[in-house]
Amino acid sequence: MSKVIDIIAQLRGLNGALPKREQNVADYVLANLETIAYQRQSEIARGAGVSDATVNRFCQSLGCDGFKEFKIRLAQSVAVSLQYLGGQANDRSPADQLVAQVFGALVDTLNTARSQLDGAALQSAIDTLADARRIVFLGVGGSSANVAREGANRFFRLGIPAEAHADGYLQRMITSTLERGDVVFAVSASGTPAELLDSVAIARQYGAATIALTKAGSDLAQACDIALGLDLPEDQDIFKPSASRLAYVAIVDVLAAGAARRRPERVKEYLRRIRTSLVPLSTDVGPKPIGD
Repeated sequence: MSKVIDIIAQLRGLNGALPKREQNVADYVLANLETIAYQRQSEIARGAGVSDATVNRFCQSLGCDGFKEFKIRLAQSVAVSLQYLGGQANDRSPADQLVAQVFGALVDTLNTARSQLDGAALQSAIDTLADARRIVFLGVGGSSANVAREGANRFFRLGIPAEAHADGYLQRMITSTLERGDVVFAVSASGTPAELLDSVAIARQYGAATIALTKAGSDLAQACDIALGLDLPEDQDIFKPSASRLAYVAIVDVLAAGAARRRPERVKEYLRRIRTSLVPLSTDVGPKPIGD
């Protein structure tokens, strides 16, 4: 059997298919997920009313080599799963209450981000981006990759060649083509993805400037020339999208606005060209977001 990553899903999937005594162990484990990682094999056996040997067979039935590996994999699975298990499944808040919760969390997160931004680092990032020959935005995972795409979407409109990449292999290859005058802009809420750390290191060895929008003090923040470091608390409501990604997008907007003001005449011409290119697609020639 291949190694199991999600022990909880494996337990549920085998429910009723295990031999009776091993099923007793499975039932005991599922009923005591919060404490099972701290129990010895003999304690689990006693709690399930079986022998130590049965517990070991149960672990092997799940795809583990034995009890020790089972404990490690279960602890990893429980650590990330408990927030999604149990709780109020039928909490149906009124729409206006949801608006207040989501918007309120966003406002709080934006204010927190605003208070943490380092003005000198922000200005340095604006200057570097405004003078860039090419900007490569990097992000891995859903939120960071989306922020990276938004960065490329903002900066190409300023007449600066900009692109975004989320694939780790492609990131390494792209950054190996950069040189002095180019900029890597790495986005990560955790600041730990190996893909980003490797790509930043590759870009730096060829002379490209590196900027991080990431967790303050993280590995990524320390690896880049300029770090926009934030420490944003995450809401414990698992059903509500993270507000930090929108704070990151707001910071990208600040950087784009700052870079545009560094090169106003060129930017106005590029924006005029882009807007003109869209006229045949719409009869509305009044002010509106470009690419709306």
